[in-house]
Amino acid sequence: MDDGALAMVRHHAHALTDFVVGVRRDIHAHPELGNQEHRTAALIAEHVHRLGLEVEAGVGGTGVVAVLRGAHPGRTLALRADMDALPLDEEGDRPYRSCTPGVMHACGHDGHVAMALGAARVLGELREHLHGNVKFLFQPAEETYGGASDMVAAGCLTAAPAVDAIFGLHLWPDGPSGELRVRVGAVMASADAVRIVVRGSGGHASEPHDCIDPVPVAAHIITALQTMVTRRLDARNPVILTITYLQAGTAFNVIPPEVVLAGTVRTVDPSLRAAMPGRIDEVITHAARAFGATADLAYVHGSGVVMNDAAFTEWVAALVRHARGDAAVRAMAHPVMGAEDFGVYLERIPGTFAFLGARPAHQDAYPCHHPRFDIDEAALPVGVEILSSVALAYARPS
Repeated sequence: MDDGALAMVRHHAHALTDFVVGVRRDIHAHPELGNQEHRTAALIAEHVHRLGLEVEAGVGGTGVVAVLRGAHPGRTLALRADMDALPLDEEGDRPYRSCTPGVMHACGHDGHVAMALGAARVLGELREHLHGNVKFLFQPAEETYGGASDMVAAGCLTAAPAVDAIFGLHLWPDGPSGELRVRVGAVMASADAVRIVVRGSGGHASEPHDCIDPVPVAAHIITALQTMVTRRLDARNPVILTITYLQAGTAFNVIPPEVVLAGTVRTVDPSLRAAMPGRIDEVITHAARAFGATADLAYVHGSGVVMNDAAFTEWVAALVRHARGDAAVRAMAHPVMGAEDFGVYLERIPGTFAFLGARPAHQDAYPCHHPRFDIDEAALPVGVEILSSVALAYARPS
């Protein structure tokens, strides 16, 4: 893609700053949880229909698919934007703060939608220069790990025009505004859920010798699981096992018959992920048996590892470096141990998932999923520029 075309994309993208910021603030003020994004989906459909794109609503629930066909033949690139919010009460006094109690855009999805709509406008204006097609996937329910699977099952990748590759951006508060962070291979971890029920025999708290108290058994299991991670697994292969929930008992003087533990397992190695249920079951079974108790495991596989395609990722990084300079792109040394269902798409087609720095310049930077989360909105037109440049160049990468 030559410098003239890149400059043209930049001009159009940054001319849309007010539009993109306005859309982001509108969606931020009216957040919706996963599979409930009816207002957001209607707003998206209205915008892309007005641009003359082919629009299909209700894809995989509340998803929206919009197709922009270029003036010349070529491949089809998908640009994905998730659109659901989180069950949080927003803190702070921003003029665009959430109007919905208990629901907040605390992970940048409002900005993802705004950037994708901005890219649709830019590419619509440059349709005569576009080879192939761009398919915009506005996805519901990323936070509940079902949205991408539902969209794929509904044919978002295979329905004509079939998608050849996919690109996604995630706004990131822990990074200089406008900096693109990329990584070949595993970029985000899998996210699985565990539920462990420790069973003993209850009784009076003054007579523990007549009981099998599951509470200290559960404590030993938690310690044993942490020891397994730090002493039995290779520290050079990241894995996180966090117990986040413990429920036991009804009174201070009653030994309960059971304890329930729950938590999450994160890995970036698919083979290690496959081995974790067996390893956990072995640990909890032997730990419980030592005390005469039992322990049962329920292991639920959630989002898989987000595995970026090497060639596509390197091509995107080179394109952005050429357009914005070497300092605008940073290679990530380590994967993020948070999870994303973008990996569902990457299991089927090549592509990449990258992070766009959006650290606010004049206030504290709060992490994703924090009730005071916010972004530097100056990153939004940069995101529009990157999405548009990648889509325009994809048919004929150099």
